[in-house]
Amino acid sequence: MPIQDLTFAIVGSGGDGVVVLGDFMAQAAAREGLHCMKVEAYGPQIRGGESSCTVRISAVPIFAQGDRVDVMIAFNWADFGRFKSEIVASANAVVLYEADDETPREEVEPHLGTSEGSRWIPVPFTRLAKESAGTALAKNIVTLGICSELFGLPREGLLQAVTKKFSTKKAGVLEANVRGFETGEVWAKEYSARVADKHLEFSRGEPMLLMSGNELSAVAALHAGCRFFAGYPITPSSEVLQFLSEWMPRVGGHLVQTEDELAAIGAVIGASFAGVKAMTATSGPGLALMTEMLGLAAMAEVPAVIIDVQRGGPSTGLPTKSEQADLWQALFGSHGDAPRVVLAPADVEDCFHTTVAAFNIAEETQLPVIVLSDQFIAQRKESLSMLTLDHEVIGRQVPTAGELADYKRYRDTKTGISAMTWPGMKGGEYQTNGLEHDEAGRPSSMHLVHEKMNAKRYRKLRQVRDKYSFFRTYGPENADLGIVCWGSAKGPVKEAVLRANGRGEKVSAFVPQMLYPFPNHDFRHYLRGVRDVIIFELSYSAQFYKYLRTFEELPDGHTFLFKRSGGKNLTVGEVEDKIQKVLEIGALRREVLV
Repeated sequence: MPIQDLTFAIVGSGGDGVVVLGDFMAQAAAREGLHCMKVEAYGPQIRGGESSCTVRISAVPIFAQGDRVDVMIAFNWADFGRFKSEIVASANAVVLYEADDETPREEVEPHLGTSEGSRWIPVPFTRLAKESAGTALAKNIVTLGICSELFGLPREGLLQAVTKKFSTKKAGVLEANVRGFETGEVWAKEYSARVADKHLEFSRGEPMLLMSGNELSAVAALHAGCRFFAGYPITPSSEVLQFLSEWMPRVGGHLVQTEDELAAIGAVIGASFAGVKAMTATSGPGLALMTEMLGLAAMAEVPAVIIDVQRGGPSTGLPTKSEQADLWQALFGSHGDAPRVVLAPADVEDCFHTTVAAFNIAEETQLPVIVLSDQFIAQRKESLSMLTLDHEVIGRQVPTAGELADYKRYRDTKTGISAMTWPGMKGGEYQTNGLEHDEAGRPSSMHLVHEKMNAKRYRKLRQVRDKYSFFRTYGPENADLGIVCWGSAKGPVKEAVLRANGRGEKVSAFVPQMLYPFPNHDFRHYLRGVRDVIIFELSYSAQFYKYLRTFEELPDGHTFLFKRSGGKNLTVGEVEDKIQKVLEIGALRREVLV
């Protein structure tokens, strides 16, 4: 019986074309209007080494990468061994593996999770590629043909993706790859009936975008008016730099690859001081280096947008894996009292909306704004409906002619926001540096001035909370169980919540996208509608849970925590398991009360 949702996992070594194969699948799905999510995983090597790619394709909306794999493709079982804690197959999965790989099945199956209902099919990937295309490098294209025939992946879309990739190569390359694709189709025909239950059923829809979170963050920056970017390459944020290196010059902007993260944030603050919207992108180690400069931006009241794509830490940590443990660094990483705004996109599309909001907030309040993404959001690709570019774009407040007659850069206003000039504006000259200062910008060490200016700077956050306090909720307004999470945890939490309510269970979720200042009023209102609460996060030290406890009384005896280190993305199964356990506790509690 055909199905509407398939998850593929591909593993191999550098040169096997694992990621390109996943790209082709995702591109074809997006062209056909299918929902898809592509997630890559690598070892820490700069070149070569093992790699895996998970692609989930569905005729209905999806929010997570899929817990269990329906189709496993292994070019090399030795490479699978490095991902065995991350890739788990469904009991009746189809396993396609290199026929020449002599690894015994009994060595692999306990780790993969298949049962007697699974279908293991040896495939001569390398031989078929050499015979049809003249090179073993075409094994991924042969595999595309096999998947088209066996699992109903859209043939036309797959061939279009192949054509786009190879049409500009030297003569004969495209034709050889098309032969490889067709050879895979022919070879697979004898197995079609055996795997008919894994044949994808769908109706063609409107083509969709296929983009990553990093790419959408870059697009959002351009849309918001960013015309200066400075950065130093660091995994997993480098795609922002790469994308803007091509597109920033096209809109009349400037991009600088600096020698390190210190130089990058310094250049951003300098460009912003000169009147240009500016941004950088980094990861945890880079954000640590930027800490002192964030204090300078807060003290001098210079707008700046910093994207931090979190990865496993501390130190070099897990450069290619996701974690949610930069939270405290983003919230509190500075000496002294240094206000900033911290936003957190909850999915790939949200990277666009959140980054536009970051620029609006930075320009309006003259504060540094950190967009706290993570590797899972930033580097995975999703099919998305076409974006509507109707966001309001806000510029900074500049002084009127009357204000310039008696210009005070740091005038103590009701909102804390004072008009900002740029170098060369007649009558708008002022002193600025990292020293405490009076309203005119003149350095001062008087404690009363320091108290007054601290109050001015923090007063801006009140306006941010009132105007931009955004969050998401899922499920019924009054629920037996409420889930609180942030960032990439939203996807599996949302899918688990929808499943739970489909079973008749009353479960909801609260997902803040503004972490500082936190939407306290909305959070309290949400808590009043739930009986028990579970907090999910990928932080061994439970940073999010402890942060919530600093300003909110969570239900005593009714609050549960699920936290673990990153390195493996949160799964729907983990969320569902915790939901069931807490609901059972709630049922037992009610029985005792009765």
